[in-house]
Amino acid sequence: MTSFPKASSHAQTEILYQSHHQWLKNWLQQKLGCPERASDCAHDTFYRVLSCTDENGVKQPKAFLAKIATRLLIDNARRARLEQTWRETYAEMEAEHAFAPSAEEINEVLDTLEHVATLLDGLGDKPRRAFLRFRLDGASQADIAEELGVSVSMVKKYVAQGLLHCHRALQANTV
Repeated sequence: MTSFPKASSHAQTEILYQSHHQWLKNWLQQKLGCPERASDCAHDTFYRVLSCTDENGVKQPKAFLAKIATRLLIDNARRARLEQTWRETYAEMEAEHAFAPSAEEINEVLDTLEHVATLLDGLGDKPRRAFLRFRLDGASQADIAEELGVSVSMVKKYVAQGLLHCHRALQANTV
């Protein structure tokens, strides 16, 4: 097993790339079933490696690369779900109101949705649903409680958990 000190160094990243790029591409192709997507994701993975600041070095390069690639796959899947939801909403708006937002507006909405999804990542299902229904949809706490099969006081706790979770996520991103 090769240890690579300080993965953020361009020279070390180049060694890591030469030693493990093909392995990563093959690993991703098995997961994705598409050589082009696997190649794109492998390159995105090494792009992220360039921005890493691991002072202790990479002791297990394959695990390190697999973890970064897996996170990219999750991010891409989340983005695809958001885009699909937006396309469906867009089609409904266009059918109902005969108006079409610009490409810039669509991209801005998708970026905002992705940011919200990232902020809520790690929050439990019921707290996330309660928070979104209350904050975005404006649903009453009683309606949310009925939908989730919990008490109104539990909905209040879920909404508070959502707010606290978002606050912590924002703090972690600004530090």
